[in-house]
Amino acid sequence: MKMMKSTAALAAMMAAAPRAVMVAPRADVTGDTAKMLAEIKAVATQTRDDLFPKAEAALKEAQKAGTLSAELKASIDELLPKFNAASAAQSKLEGKMEALESRTLDVEQLAAQGGGRNGAGSVSAGREIAQGDELKAYVAAGRPGAFEAAIKAQITTVGGSAGGLIWSDREQDPVRIARRTLLIRSLLNVVPTGQTGSVEYTRQTLRTNAAAPTAEGAASPASTYGWTKAETFLRKVSHVTHVTEEALSDAAMLEGEINGELAYGLDLVEEQQILTGSGVGQNLSGLITNATAFAAASGLPNAQRIDRLRLAILQVTLNDYAADGIVMNPTDWAAIELLKDGENRYLFGVPANPGQPALWRLPVVESNSMTANEWLVGAMRMAATLYDRQENTLRISSEHADNFVEGMLTMKGTKRVALAVKRPPSLVTGNFTFG
Repeated sequence: MKMMKSTAALAAMMAAAPRAVMVAPRADVTGDTAKMLAEIKAVATQTRDDLFPKAEAALKEAQKAGTLSAELKASIDELLPKFNAASAAQSKLEGKMEALESRTLDVEQLAAQGGGRNGAGSVSAGREIAQGDELKAYVAAGRPGAFEAAIKAQITTVGGSAGGLIWSDREQDPVRIARRTLLIRSLLNVVPTGQTGSVEYTRQTLRTNAAAPTAEGAASPASTYGWTKAETFLRKVSHVTHVTEEALSDAAMLEGEINGELAYGLDLVEEQQILTGSGVGQNLSGLITNATAFAAASGLPNAQRIDRLRLAILQVTLNDYAADGIVMNPTDWAAIELLKDGENRYLFGVPANPGQPALWRLPVVESNSMTANEWLVGAMRMAATLYDRQENTLRISSEHADNFVEGMLTMKGTKRVALAVKRPPSLVTGNFTFG
């Protein structure tokens, strides 16, 4: 009788239960667990569909007659263990999937936060659900029905929330102070040298040409030539800067930036020395220092900048050299380009028409290393030779003064060059000052 009452009560409970008590697996959960859960769910559903009609019939029969037929009781007793086993297996798999989903959410949130370095106050949505009382109560109750939890944590722009996904754009290249375009070196003949202190070369100093028409059997006139040894000395250009070991180690780009600055500083001073070096002490003897002073040919116009430059080209030509370039300050070149005719038209073409700066068939080199109001015209490549003994060399050392004790490093840039202005008459220099 007790068994009959237990069966009837269970049948009544089954009849009153909702038709769908399964928690559907998340669509994004795949693999063997999801497949197994689907199969078990199908078995449980089929068993439930067979069991529910019999449970309803048993309830009605018990209410009417106070007892169950042996056939109905046997049928329910057969189906009920199957249903309980399938439901238990389903609940177990659903619990595993819920835990897996919670861990997955935690991992995703942790990855989005940069590996969990966002402080103790950071709680992901998955962790909030996994640690919440609602889920614990749901599991303790045997996972009845579908589980739903409200997420209390707000996603904000602070660190530990969506702030980990919100980044300010940061360009890797620093904004550098402007660097001058250095062009003077490229105008010269550059030769590497292995000499250690100086470079020697031979310069012709005498040419007495006695060549003349000569009668048959007569003595030929004698010409006279002379040469002398010339020497130019290697000069060192160098500078240093100091940086802490920590700064050089922590800033990935710092060493490259400092190397670039050191190299630029060397090249800038080299260009200035090539143009205007005085030759005194450790200075190079520059192009302008050795160039021939401008002397206007008589009887020709010399009232404007373009007149003077044309006369300078003539002066080089009269010295039996062929000028190959003009060097001037950008301000002076701009003044020439802005010249207009009587109808207010530019003399040097349309401003919008690009082209290599040129004047009197020669390329114009604009250089801020040239002093404004001054200029240089000449056969640059023939006039001088630049000897490279040591190109830009950059070194880092802690062995300087108290560097080792203070944790400092010294970065040094060095170059060694020599300049020989071999043909001064091929260069002419002057200014744009008009009386």
